[in-house]
Amino acid sequence: MQVIVCLKQILDPEMPSGSFHLDPNRKRAVPPPGTPPVLSPFDENALEAALRLKDGQGAKVIAVSLGDKLARAVVKKPLSAGADELVLLEDPEWEDLDHFASARVLAAAIRKIGEFDLILTGRQAADWDAGLVGSALAEELGLGCVTLARKIEVVKDKVRVERVAPDGYEVVEALRPCVVTVDSELGELRQITMPGIFAAKKKPIQEWKPADLKLASPAPARCELVDLYLPKRETVCEIIGGESPEEAALKLADKLLEKCPA
Repeated sequence: MQVIVCLKQILDPEMPSGSFHLDPNRKRAVPPPGTPPVLSPFDENALEAALRLKDGQGAKVIAVSLGDKLARAVVKKPLSAGADELVLLEDPEWEDLDHFASARVLAAAIRKIGEFDLILTGRQAADWDAGLVGSALAEELGLGCVTLARKIEVVKDKVRVERVAPDGYEVVEALRPCVVTVDSELGELRQITMPGIFAAKKKPIQEWKPADLKLASPAPARCELVDLYLPKRETVCEIIGGESPEEAALKLADKLLEKCPA
């Protein structure tokens, strides 16, 4: 069994808003110099799902990352965690792709990889939180797609998924091959060990450009980013006094009735 996991390099979502600035022309957040990127935490959930299939059923895990200026220390993390191979799709042409164009490039890479039984992605990327690439990738490849998985099992020719629902979870089955997006309820990526780091140095890494995938030019954008800004938060505090707690309570009740009339 061969499992492909798509992982995205992003700005650290835990970075405080005061530590970066917005580029109004490119509509991008620009971190301070020397601030390292990270793998999207939701994609790390997908990697953990793949590694559990490797532990339980001997699956081969291939990690795929798309973008430009990929930090090697970051994108090699899947190999240290236990993935068997890494494919880097790196080119300036692929720096600012929208969700659908990203899915097109990933689909071309997966076709080049060849055989696979399962494709895993995070439920969404932790930078834009759109949650579109997994479903768009399934559309590009003509495969079924199950979203928001909290548990994944492969049984014969089917993938059985516990899918997160508003009131619990539902069990969904899909024929292999298919695409599954993984929810954070599945669990965090396992701890990286020193033996894993040393083993990663011996694992194969392939780097592909647009010509390797026979992609002549980027697909036209289907999503337009109109604006990017930091939300303004204002706090208004009004002290309601009174000569006694009872009088203050009555004034508070009157205020509430003014704001929310019955």
